[in-house]
Amino acid sequence: MIPILLALSTFLSTLLGGVTALRNRDRLHRILGYTAGVILGVVAFDLLPEIFRTVSEQHMDPTLPMITLVIGFLLFHIIEKTIALHHAHDEEYGEHTHPQVGLASAVALVGHSFLDGVGIGLGFQAGQVVGVTVAVAVIAHDFADGLNTVSLMLNHRNSVRRSTMLLILDAVAPLFGLLSTLVFSLSDATLVLYLGFFTGFLLYIGASDILPEAHSKHPSKVTMLLTVLGVVFMFVVTRFV
Repeated sequence: MIPILLALSTFLSTLLGGVTALRNRDRLHRILGYTAGVILGVVAFDLLPEIFRTVSEQHMDPTLPMITLVIGFLLFHIIEKTIALHHAHDEEYGEHTHPQVGLASAVALVGHSFLDGVGIGLGFQAGQVVGVTVAVAVIAHDFADGLNTVSLMLNHRNSVRRSTMLLILDAVAPLFGLLSTLVFSLSDATLVLYLGFFTGFLLYIGASDILPEAHSKHPSKVTMLLTVLGVVFMFVVTRFV
């Protein structure tokens, strides 16, 4: 029951983050600035260290996850440019939004949340202390996952209803991920390739999508400060939680 209760806690944490974004749509540019910082922090302090640790433990070629990182970055770049039909002029960036791009981003985050649940389940297979440690870390950053999911959907002109639906999917995904570990296990070699792919995806949407949009219509020092705070928040979460 302990893993199930912890997975339900991730559900509540994700919902709280999403509701925060929904109730502050008039200050979405500031939320986007904070979201960009959180994403940078996730990449620098969570995903990349996990990739390096697994590569070292499994004696893998580090080039492999870096290849999937590049694939993740370029694939979403191609998808976004194909769907959104962006113009070449930087000054028009604020208009470069399309619901399908936000939907694709949110679905990818749902997939990541599912693997968060897988991580909790595999942690408990290794031992209760390991499982609880992983679960606490997931709960802490799932608030940001909910925030990111709703921010991406709203930023690309999706409706509140659709944004809420994706938020709910993101919230329940860890529970299903946890339950899935009852019937299968994911090898470290496979997981590290996925982490590389997801890291490339996050790098793209953070640096090329979310951060420029945060400053396109409301450039301010407050937004820049919130970006820094987002990075600091993830540093604290990954180091002390």
